Amino acid sequence: MISKSDLEQFFHDEFAQADFSILSVSEEQVIIKRIILEQHTRPGNTVSGPVLMEVADSALYVAVLYQSHLATMAVTSNLNINFLKKPGASQNIIAECRVLKLGRKNAYGEVMIYSELSRDLVAHATGTYVIPK
Repeated sequence: MISKSDLEQFFHDEFAQADFSILSVSEEQVIIKRIILEQHTRPGNTVSGPVLMEVADSALYVAVLYQSHLATMAVTSNLNINFLKKPGASQNIIAECRVLKLGRKNAYGEVMIYSELSRDLVAHATGTYVIPK
């Protein structure tokens, strides 16, 4: 398996625009954190939907990289998100991702997205990544 530091180094070197922190990685789940800034909010003092979708996709990508031993060319082929509760803009966002199926050509996973301090579930996403040979 690759380590958390391997993943952090990959994002530092190859994907510097990634705007999240990896909190933990394991066979069971990956947890990332997104710091919420003013530009991530929308009217109503909430985190915007596109930011939550980006966090879901990012968490799934980290989990796929971890499970596939850095198949860096893996790409999103499907992402479905359900917004469950308005996340307050005053809290950062935490995403917990599990890869439910990892095959030779694709991976499928789910992401639970929370407000950091309240641990309120604000969104649930599922996604598929294609893993090229």
